[in-house]
Parts: sequence; C-alpha cells; structure tokens
Amino acid sequence: MSDTTNEYWRLNLFHRFIHVLVMVSFAGSAVTGMALKFRTATWARIVLQLIGGVPGEAWLHRVCAIIIAFYCVLHLIFIIYYLARHKAYAFRGPSMLPRPQDIVDLWHHFLYFIGRRPRPTFDRFTYWEKFDYLAVFWGVLMIGLSGLVLWFPVAATRFLPGIVINIAQIMHSDEAVLAVGFIFVVHMFNTHLRPEKFPVDTSIFTGKVSEEEIRTERALEWERMQEDPALMEEARVK
Repeated sequence: MSDTTNEYWRLNLFHRFIHVLVMVSFAGSAVTGMALKFRTATWARIVLQLIGGVPGEAWLHRVCAIIIAFYCVLHLIFIIYYLARHKAYAFRGPSMLPRPQDIVDLWHHFLYFIGRRPRPTFDRFTYWEKFDYLAVFWGVLMIGLSGLVLWFPVAATRFLPGIVINIAQIMHSDEAVLAVGFIFVVHMFNTHLRPEKFPVDTSIFTGKVSEEEIRTERALEWERMQEDPALMEEARVK
C-alpha cells in the first residue's frame, strides 16, 4: 500500500526561479503600466507619487521589461535543450506542449461540470495549465514588440510608417489589460483559489507535491510512475 505522506518533485529549481522572475516582472510592469494608463484615478496618482512620478514609473517599467526579456531568453534555451534531449516525449504525456488529447480532456471536463460524466483523469500538465503556459508566449510577443516600438520610436520609424506608434500604443495598452485580467481572475483562481488549493498552491515555491495530489489530480502521471520504479524513486523527495 502506498504511503500517502510521501512527496514528489514536480518543479525543479530552474523552473521555480523562472516563475519568480515572471511574478516580479509581471507585478512590476502591471502596477507601473496601469498607474500610467489610469493616471487620473486616485489610486494611480498615489502609486505614481510613491514611485517617483512618471520618470520613476518609466524607469521601473523598463527594468521589468529587461527582466522579461532575460527570462524569455533563458526559457528559450531550456526549450531547445529539452527538445534536443527529449524530442521523443515532446508531444506525449509528461510534456507541456499541447496534443489532441487536451481537446478531449477539455470536452470531458465540460461534460463533468454539467454532470454528464465522471471527472476526467489528467496527466502531469492539464489542458488549462498548457493554455496558461502558451498564453505567456502570445502576451510577451505582443506586449514586447509593441513596447520596443514605444521605447525606441525614432529607431522604429526609420523602417516603419509613423502610424505604427499609434498601433503599438493600442496593442501594448489593451493586451496588458487583457493579461492583467486573465492572470488575476482565471490563473489565480485555477492555481490558488479553487477549494483543493485554497489559499495558495505552494508547489511553485517548494517544487514539491504530495502523493495524494498526484494520485487524485494527475492520475495518469501516477500510473506512469508506478510502472517505472526508477522514475518513482527519482521523483520522490528524499
């Protein structure tokens, strides 16, 4: 019989470090960016005063942008390394990359929500976790490229028409609002506020999950681990 007090590694130190960079840079860029966007609001004026006005806001916003660029480069290097070493598993169970089964899981989950079928079983990463992950790529691409145009308008208009500044302003602002809304509503609820995790999912900080969590929430991963004793022992927190 399994010892449900066991813990297993879910996230390594590199991934936890990247997530800390994401949290810090996202929070910093969101606060500074929203304070400038809604600068006539009382809360925004207070924030701007605390960070040194518009010059301070601009400086902090750009520091956060540099951090975002830094972790993007680190993660792209990791992706290249992962695909080179584990290309046979890139679109299989333990991978974060999407696969057709995710569409099936989404449909079965919907049927579960309306009481038409039992709760589906999931693998190491669920379809909504993969969506969160891939959404970062889209968000960083849109916000990053438009942000570069706004940061270096003279250089940008040497190659592009002047209207691109207005387009970049709209893209940067609206995509940021979408990202903030998604993170603080969808992501925060799915990760921390749902009953199974409330008030916080600590695995992103410790890297560890309990055996009970794997068996109940990631049953397919648990089955794969039981079929491979070496994998089970390697993942177990000593």
